[in-house]
Amino acid sequence: MRVSVVLCTYDEASFGRFRDAADSVLAQSHPTELVVVVDGTPALAERVRETYGSHDDVLIHLNDENRGLLESRNTGAKLATGDIVAFLDDDARAHPAWIERLVAVYEREDALAVGGRMVPEWIAGKPSFLPAEFYWLVGVTHRGFGPGGDEESEGEVRNTFGSNISFRREAFTDLGGFDPAIGGRKGDKNLQGGETELCARLSEEYGEGVHYVPAAEVAHKVFDYRTKPRWLADRAFWQGYSKRAMEELVPDSTGEESAFLGRLLTDFLPHRLRELFHEPTRGKLLQLVSLVAFTILVGLGYCYGILSPPDEFER
Repeated sequence: MRVSVVLCTYDEASFGRFRDAADSVLAQSHPTELVVVVDGTPALAERVRETYGSHDDVLIHLNDENRGLLESRNTGAKLATGDIVAFLDDDARAHPAWIERLVAVYEREDALAVGGRMVPEWIAGKPSFLPAEFYWLVGVTHRGFGPGGDEESEGEVRNTFGSNISFRREAFTDLGGFDPAIGGRKGDKNLQGGETELCARLSEEYGEGVHYVPAAEVAHKVFDYRTKPRWLADRAFWQGYSKRAMEELVPDSTGEESAFLGRLLTDFLPHRLRELFHEPTRGKLLQLVSLVAFTILVGLGYCYGILSPPDEFER
């Protein structure tokens, strides 16, 4: 089974981290084609060609202008020659057996989409105040994710992160790929959820979701700025906003978030309160306060989405 990995990049200053991502694809235990899409940065494209142009299994494409991540991913999928097309971000690093473990599920389950677990690579150290329930703010698989709310279990979910997700290329093409209107900053509104929307269409069209394989790991580099309280607060607010927008675009697409919220309030929060009562520490207190604060911020963003919906979702 031939697999193509689409890797999009645009910032020449981030060439070092891009190389880490690209090299991790070329080091896969399963033979893999690497499709690099440089989003409108000719100087970066030249550096990529100088470094990887001689590789037989590397395709390099330069967009004529900056077109955004989702459209770049679609372009990469069109160029890919594999039966399976997978996606990796340029600030991530794949485990050497990542593709092998995804392929095993395609062969065993006859799945249409398979994704894996995102693990943190704390570049500046893990922030003591960030609770594991909100690791999704930094693009990492969080506590409570997965079938039955267990991130260690394999099974069907709605979607995994966009930096660790794959599709049978025929199904991806039939669905029209990612919707470029979703994702990125639109004026003063930061929309997220391209993977959610695509996988909701996958479920609607084919009646199945994404098969989640926790052993298929990708490490996400969490840089210093992503551990700052202000950045995380902004992220939480706009994630809440995006969830509301996604409800308008794809009705009944946010069931997993609702289930997670219920577990957050009835399971995780009481558990943390009990822990703090029995063993009061500054770290436990900070994480409890952060859990409550981030929950409120997500809720505020959701309410803002009701009051001020984005034009892109009026269809």
